[in-house]
Amino acid sequence: MPIYLYWGEDEFAIAQAASALQTQYLDPQWASFNYDKVIPDQADGVIQGLNLAMTPVFGVGCRLVWLVDTTLTQQCSEPLLAELERTLPVLPETSVVLLTSRNKPDGRLKSTKLLQKWANIREFSLIPPWKTDLLLQQVRQVAQETGVKLTTAGAELLAQAVGNNTRQLFCELEKLRLYSGEQRGQTTPPLDAAVIASLVIVNTQSSLQLAAAIRQRQTAQALELVIDLINRNEPALRIVATLVGQFRIWLWVKLMVESGVRDEAEIARAAEVSNPKRIYFLQQEVKPLSLRRLRRTLGLLLDLETRLKQGAEEVSTLQTKIIELCQ
Repeated sequence: MPIYLYWGEDEFAIAQAASALQTQYLDPQWASFNYDKVIPDQADGVIQGLNLAMTPVFGVGCRLVWLVDTTLTQQCSEPLLAELERTLPVLPETSVVLLTSRNKPDGRLKSTKLLQKWANIREFSLIPPWKTDLLLQQVRQVAQETGVKLTTAGAELLAQAVGNNTRQLFCELEKLRLYSGEQRGQTTPPLDAAVIASLVIVNTQSSLQLAAAIRQRQTAQALELVIDLINRNEPALRIVATLVGQFRIWLWVKLMVESGVRDEAEIARAAEVSNPKRIYFLQQEVKPLSLRRLRRTLGLLLDLETRLKQGAEEVSTLQTKIIELCQ
């Protein structure tokens, strides 16, 4: 009676994991009889899902019941909790229950504690755009899973192109896999940056480039980047979140360096940088900056975030504050 709880904002990765469970547990010939997807707007959806999970499997294989966007780990009534406590321990061995949610489980709830006892819990959160080393690691991992060989420069370009969009990453790697098989045969060398640039839509304008333009006081370029990001439907609050994350890293690196810390691993821990090898490059980036300017920049960014959350017009507010940040 495997029970799985998948949560996080990466809906595509959750869907991929759910598909893997279907392949693992369902017999293809009996899947239409043994697979049920309970959507959140169904009345008494959780009770319905539990009843389906208690139903004996038809034919061979297992039964899989997927409770989509469940709120069990955010709110749970006493009657529903009692039903969970009664049902989960006695689920048939041939039943598999998958619960998914965008929100992090509330560890204070009895329902969450119950699921922590019975379920395999896995997080599917999006990698923050400023954690470029983790994005590169994700590209390499998925490329290996899909059988696509990439050079170092090719992997870096693909990570820059797709960011933390896992759906686009899988789509682009599938395109590269087909190209590699058609063009090169079985003995395919790793795909380099030139090939990837010709096949993948590379968005050279990014929020990280915007952060770099602000750091270098390049007002005109920063304003162009803002327009490019907005035209690509990048949410203003997500742009600001990336800027805050990047300037926070720069502030910590500058603070540690001026405090006399030389150990790159210690600086990486303080700045929450997973790869200590990045610290050398970050130190070069913050060398011409003062602590006062970095602190003031973060204050201005938080003020920008507040204004946007209060409903200020996005484009003009971003442009005005970007000019102020560059100056």
